[in-house]
Amino acid sequence: MRPGESAEQMASSRPSLLEVVDLDLAFQTPRGRVHALRDVSLAVQPGEIVGVVGESGSGKSTLAYTVMGLLAENAEVTGGAIPFEGHDLLSMTAEERRRLLGNRMSMIFQDPMTALNPVRSIEKQMIDIQHHQGGSRREKRRRAIEMLERVGIPDPQSRIGGYAHEFSGGMRQRICIAMALLVKPALLIADEPTTALDATLEVQIIHLLKDLQREIGCSIIFVSHHLGTVAELCDRVAVMYAGEMVEYGTVRQIFHHPGHPYTKALLECDPGRIRTKTRVLPTIPGEVPNLVEPPSGCIFRERCPHSFDRCVTEVPASRDLAPTQWARCHLLDDAAEAPA
Repeated sequence: MRPGESAEQMASSRPSLLEVVDLDLAFQTPRGRVHALRDVSLAVQPGEIVGVVGESGSGKSTLAYTVMGLLAENAEVTGGAIPFEGHDLLSMTAEERRRLLGNRMSMIFQDPMTALNPVRSIEKQMIDIQHHQGGSRREKRRRAIEMLERVGIPDPQSRIGGYAHEFSGGMRQRICIAMALLVKPALLIADEPTTALDATLEVQIIHLLKDLQREIGCSIIFVSHHLGTVAELCDRVAVMYAGEMVEYGTVRQIFHHPGHPYTKALLECDPGRIRTKTRVLPTIPGEVPNLVEPPSGCIFRERCPHSFDRCVTEVPASRDLAPTQWARCHLLDDAAEAPA
């Protein structure tokens, strides 16, 4: 979805399960008002997996929590809309949002140890999460055991009575995935679910997510800083930087034909692309800007090696690179008099 495109325009061009339309969000802090998200737009179609990538502080998790309605008290949505199945999430009452959570929408959190209640058994938590679904307690327990077996928990009949601390990190994350998918949501949001896992477990979890997504048919927003994981799992990719979405396209387009200098820099820093031995990993020079007072013009200009005068004064509009890919950069404008 391109910035500025209305929900009506998007709906007429292709069906979407979820849309984020020109979203603006700020946090009130002692340092001032932090403009965490600015003019963010994307669309997720039924059965599609959309990856959201970027450095720490780019707004990836903030976007995910905004969609779920799990924001801190000092957060304020100052503009935009989030239509989900035809209804704007931002216009719903708290009770209406609660009916969606754990039913039509579900989430896998980054740290499975803090996502699971340490003083309640896995069985009780998995039964409670089915409160929107019918059936007896015995039926809900049976469904929970089946899902634990599906995600690879050995001997689920006996282990379902255990507590979070009795499982390894990888097993806890599998339990969190089982809980999130047990309700068969239309939309699953995964907030860096493999960050705390080693490389072997990460691959297993990604393959598991992909298999379960195909089986259930849900859409997924997959938040990650690991580009290799995104390339393996996702259909489309949204690249975020300092609260803005700077590029959007299919996995092949983003990884093989990136248009924005920030996207190119991210790919160059991916350890999986390094072909020669080195003791120094590539980095992007500079720091993410202060979002209390975001810089004028292009948000990436202070770290961009191709920045020129226009980048200082004018915010770049989105430019089509292909029918399904766009990026925000003056270098993509044929009329821009950029240096070679």
